[in-house]
Order: sequence, then structure tokens, then C-alpha cells
Amino acid sequence: MVRIENVNESIARIEAALYSAGRPLKIEEIIRASGTESRTKTLELLNNIMKKTKSTFKALEIVMLPDGSYVFQLKPEYSTTVKKYASKPILPNATLKTLSYIAYMQPISSKQLVETRGSGVYAHLKELRQLDFINHQNVGRLKIYTTTEKFQKYFGIKGDVEDLKQRLFSKVRKTAGMKQTGSTQQIVTEAY
Repeated sequence: MVRIENVNESIARIEAALYSAGRPLKIEEIIRASGTESRTKTLELLNNIMKKTKSTFKALEIVMLPDGSYVFQLKPEYSTTVKKYASKPILPNATLKTLSYIAYMQPISSKQLVETRGSGVYAHLKELRQLDFINHQNVGRLKIYTTTEKFQKYFGIKGDVEDLKQRLFSKVRKTAGMKQTGSTQQIVTEAY
């Protein structure tokens, strides 16, 4: 583990972990995220972040839960106010799957997309074009789709398309490897 010496970097890492987790984090997770390797230092930084959040934000808070975990959340009194905004994700799951398929296979033709994702893909493509996550070029009667710069910025993707594909491929390979290893272990366990 790399030890982080810069206090501002440690604070940023704690904030990022709490914000992106979407769930309560145990202090051990926050210590790992901070990079300080120190419970005392992490608690000190966390208390400072909590005070700053309390004085800066009116509807957001970082609180310690009864089990000792910490969560970055909306204050309970505002939950009914924002319920109508929070209930809808930006993309339905089927459209998100189509987008991930385009990102991995790009450039990809509309014909290939229909063969893989079915005829509902046309509605997905329309929605993704409206959001400016994809664009296309006409090649004869086919449309060839690729992702846009807005897609990369929105999903926090850095680098070029080939880098994205390589990272996606390595995640798929790791996941497949874990499943394969898990089933091998299960077979070995069952044999004994």
C-alpha cells in the first residue's frame, strides 16, 4: 500500500470514497481510502471533513452510524423533496447494456447491434444519440456507431478507445478467472 503524505490528497480520497460508495463505510475502509495507514490521522481528517460539510452544505451530511460506520447522505428531512428526482436513473438497464456493448465493440454496425441486442436496440440508439453518448457514420446503408467524448467524460473514462477496450477486457477476464477459480475450489471441496 502506498502511504499518502499530502493531507489534501488524503482528504480528497476520503471525500471521494464516501461520495462514491453510496453506502456506509467502515473506518477500516476509510483508512485504506485515505492512504494514511493511521486510524488516528484518518479520524482527525474525517472529523474535519464532517465539520466542513456541516458548515458548507445545508441538505448533505456525513454521519457516524450506531455501528461505527460513516455515510455521506442527504439529510432525512429532504428525502421527500428529492424523491421524484432520485427515483429515475439516467438510463434503463437495457439501454445501458447496449451502450456498454457499443463501447466495447466500437466501431459497430447497426446490423451487428440488432443481431446481438434485438430489435429494441433502435429505441436504445435513439435515446443514446439524444444524450450525445454515441454518434454514427453512414457507410452505404449501414450506420457505424462509436461512443463520444461526452460519454467518456460522463463515465470518467480517460484515454483512447483502445485503452477503454483493454480495461473492459481485463475486467471481464478477471471476473471469468474468479468464477473459474471459485468453481474449481468448489469441485475440490466437494471431492473431499
